This record gives sequence, structure tokens and C-alpha cells, in this order.
Amino acid sequence: MINRDLIEIFIELAREKNIERSELGTIIEQLFLFIIEKETGESDNCSVIVNLDKGEIEIYVEKTIVEEVDDDHFDITLERAVELEPDLAGELKLGDTFVEVIDPARFGRRLVANARQFLNKRTREVQQQYIYEDYVQRIGEVIIGTVHQVHRENTFVNIEQTELRMPRNEQIYSERFRRGDTIRALVKSVEVTPKGPDILISRSDDLFLYKLFEMEVPEIEDGIIEIKGIARKPGERSKIIVHSVDKRIDAVGACVGMRGSRIQSVVRELNNEKIDIVNYTEKSEVFITRALSPAKPVDLYMMMIEILCCNI
Repeated sequence: MINRDLIEIFIELAREKNIERSELGTIIEQLFLFIIEKETGESDNCSVIVNLDKGEIEIYVEKTIVEEVDDDHFDITLERAVELEPDLAGELKLGDTFVEVIDPARFGRRLVANARQFLNKRTREVQQQYIYEDYVQRIGEVIIGTVHQVHRENTFVNIEQTELRMPRNEQIYSERFRRGDTIRALVKSVEVTPKGPDILISRSDDLFLYKLFEMEVPEIEDGIIEIKGIARKPGERSKIIVHSVDKRIDAVGACVGMRGSRIQSVVRELNNEKIDIVNYTEKSEVFITRALSPAKPVDLYMMMIEILCCNI
């Protein structure tokens, strides 16, 4: 009865922690091995089998049949082995390995007392692994979260039960957040730390600007328009170089949108950051003139020489 009751406790806790059923069986096995090792100092000769559907827990301990027991965790007398398995009386002999079945009920109150604490610890570890594996695959994606805490050096954003960190240097300098604000940001990196996954997000990264345009301009996502390069001073001004692989489509016009609808969505998201969209060309002098707009080059020839010298 204790098997089924204990499993029900585990299943309920696992449901609260959003732990998969397949993982739960492994956790219960580890719990028993942990308790056995704590009690005897060794669990390598033990195995635990958990059947969640039937509510059964089976514990097996491999022992050596000896004449005199030195350590009852590893040794068993021939008389005791025959007593436990009378059908094997004629087959067992000294030196043989005997598998003893242990009743989980023998651990009594210690088991129940340790179960919840152990499960909480393991479920945290499992959850952290799930979070790490999930967000490692989402590096480079734009996420939407809710501001949870605002510190001087970091802003912490929550997505469900997961906390993400946005350092000050990954924020747009002119932005100020309050608890409860909904924000978009780019998943920039994920690292394993003793406290769990450190998920770093950014609103100042060039890739965030790229992704915003990709979300607003279907032609970019479809590969018809390419973003050749981005130069950005977050919160102030950005320049984006675009090129259309289809001569019938105007790359700049597609990015700007009808009456500026597409680019204005990006500008609003970036706290009114000024964005210049430049049409790419292989003609260096034309490209430089476009890239420097609204400034007008005075001596393009000398500027070209300086650029070439810097590249040599």
C-alpha cells in the first residue's frame, strides 16, 4: 500500500512541477538509491524498478552467499538465502550471487520524510535542464515577456515560470521599464550556472533589429529581400542595407511599407530609433553616397582612397 500511496504523492508533485511521467519514474528510482546509500554507504549493488501504472516499486540487492556475514548489505548466509528462496535450496552454494528482494515499506517514515525534499530538488534540476534545452534552441529568436524586476545592472523578464536577464548594455539606453511591462527581446545566449540556466536577452543587438524587420516584412522572411548589413547606435539611429533578388520588387519600398506602416512598427518598438534604409549597389561611389545620406560627401574621390588604404 505504501508503494501506491508514495507514487500518488510523486505524481501529484510532478504534475505541479510540470515534470514528464517518464522522468518521474527515474526520479523515484534515484530516491530509493539515495536513501539506501545514505543508510548503508553503498548502492552500487542495488537496483530499483518503478511501475507507475501498477503503483509498484521493486528493490533488488545483489549479495554474496558466505559462511559468515561481515556486512549484511553485501553478504548473506546460505541458510538465510534458502529461507528466502526455498525453491533454490538444492542449487545455492557458497560464493554464489544471491538477489534479495527488499520491501520498500522497511524504510518507513524516513522514506516519506525524504521523498518530498528529494523530489523538490530533483524536479528543480529537471526543470532547469528542460529550460536550458528549450532556450538553447531559441537563441536568435524574438520572445515576448513581462518585466518582473528592474535593477541598476539588469532587468529581469519572466516568461511563464522562466526568468530571463537583460543586462544594461543589452538595453536601449533611453528606455525605462517598470514591473509588469510587456517587452520584446532577442534571446542572445544561454549558459549553465550553479543557480540554473542564465538566459541573456537583448534589445540593442543588431540581430534584434534584423528580426523585427523579418517579422514585419514578409519578403525578407521569404528570401526575396536580403538585409546585407546593419550599422546601429541603439536608441538613436540605424542604417540597414537591403537588396532585392527580384528586380520587380523595390527593396526599400517593401521595407518601408504602405505609408510607412512597416518601418513605423519597428521604430515604435525601438523607442523611436531613427532608421535609414539604403538600397544596395555594387557601385562603390553610389553605395557610399546612399549610406552617408542625409550627409553629402564633399570629396568622394579622396574618401574612396582612404577607404581603400584602410582595407590594404
